[in-house]
Amino acid sequence: MYRLTIRTSFAAAHNLINYQGDCENLHGHNWKVDVAVVANELDKAGLGIDFKVLKRDAGVIINELDHKYLNDNPAFRDLSPSSEHISRYLYERLSKHFNNDNIKVESVTVWESDNASACYYE
Repeated sequence: MYRLTIRTSFAAAHNLINYQGDCENLHGHNWKVDVAVVANELDKAGLGIDFKVLKRDAGVIINELDHKYLNDNPAFRDLSPSSEHISRYLYERLSKHFNNDNIKVESVTVWESDNASACYYE
């Protein structure tokens, strides 16, 4: 197995629901997102998946959140758009796009600051 990881980012606003504290108020983050995939085999060029393809295709999905108010996203209609829920949302969306016989999304880690992250994996 080979693990390949890219890092990308997005900026967005949210407020946590069912939470008592400062984060229940509207605020924003510059999130960093690590997407890790595993590959069973390498292609003729020695790649599990081209980083350019991984970055481009993951970027399309992640950019749907960029400069948005996350609470308005239908995925978070009944969920607090916490880093935990964002990481699961991105994991599920990216898995639908990338998973095949050779590639599987292993995890998605969402960093809301340099010192705090949430990772979703199955």
